[in-house]
Amino acid sequence: QVQLVESGGGSVQAGGSLRLSCVASGYAYRRYRMGWFRQAPGKEREGVAAIYIDSSSTYYADSVKGRFTISRDNAENTLYLQMNSLKPEDTAMYYCAATPPPYGGAWYMAVEYNYWGQGTQVTVSS
Repeated sequence: QVQLVESGGGSVQAGGSLRLSCVASGYAYRRYRMGWFRQAPGKEREGVAAIYIDSSSTYYADSVKGRFTISRDNAENTLYLQMNSLKPEDTAMYYCAATPPPYGGAWYMAVEYNYWGQGTQVTVSS
């Protein structure tokens, strides 16, 4: 019983920044593990970052570590992904995802998440 809506995507030049937002509805939101995934044309959906209850733990794909920051504002029911130093290879559709406890599997596996947003497109040009 969670609905996710992403926003903040767009087109930027390499080296630029974007901030993605995901607004979640549902009173159980604060218990959920939240994640950002991305999917480029012809490629499988891959995990970008994840965050656990009360921001207790965060995880990042090696490809974005040091450039992206995931955070959540539980009071506003919002998940964020700050994306800095963007590269052309970051171009993809970005999805917000959530899963309730008990948590299992790896954070970067799409099959471990039960709820998904519709996605927001990020395009980085050189």
